[in-house]
Amino acid sequence: MIRTSALLAASLSAALAAGAATTAQAADQAMEKCYGVALKGQNDCAAGPGTTCAGTSKIDYQQNAWKLVPKGSCESIKTPNGHGTLTQGSAPA
Repeated sequence: MIRTSALLAASLSAALAAGAATTAQAADQAMEKCYGVALKGQNDCAAGPGTTCAGTSKIDYQQNAWKLVPKGSCESIKTPNGHGTLTQGSAPA
């Protein structure tokens, strides 16, 4: 009986982990990188030259720093520097 319970618990854990991975993949597919919309220090990872990863952008709306946003919304996000873009801009001077 103990062996059956352990096997059942392992199977349940594997099923839950697979479900969580599928949910994470679906969430990733519903998001896109949007450049030039992150506030200083609030970018997501891989911000480009002059930065190392998440939270390292040097200025608001840095053109080579991106933020994940809902798919299809990036180019409608308005900033003082214009709209968000799906392509990386140049690093700030």
